[in-house]
Amino acid sequence: MTDAELLSIWIRSLVVGGVIVVAAAALLIAILLAAKRILRLALAALGLVEKIKANTDSIWGLRATNETAAQLLAAAESIRDHGALVAGALEDKDRSTAAGGGQGA
Repeated sequence: MTDAELLSIWIRSLVVGGVIVVAAAALLIAILLAAKRILRLALAALGLVEKIKANTDSIWGLRATNETAAQLLAAAESIRDHGALVAGALEDKDRSTAAGGGQGA
């Protein structure tokens, strides 16, 4: 192999190696830019998630409101039932008084 052939092979190898290094560097730069873009979008999404959480906190409070409303309903039904019993007892008392000639007990 002559010096000229050896120099030609060396130059071709250097060019191929240079192309590989440039391609690898381009890929790494592309990966770095994609990672920065992902980070920027993730931070934006995190801000939106925090806003959504703040806007939906009141929904979670509905559970406590529903429980309180159920307790109020139960209390109102109890008052109604007891009121009906009292009204029935008073009505029976009035009937027995009226039937007995108006004498008090």
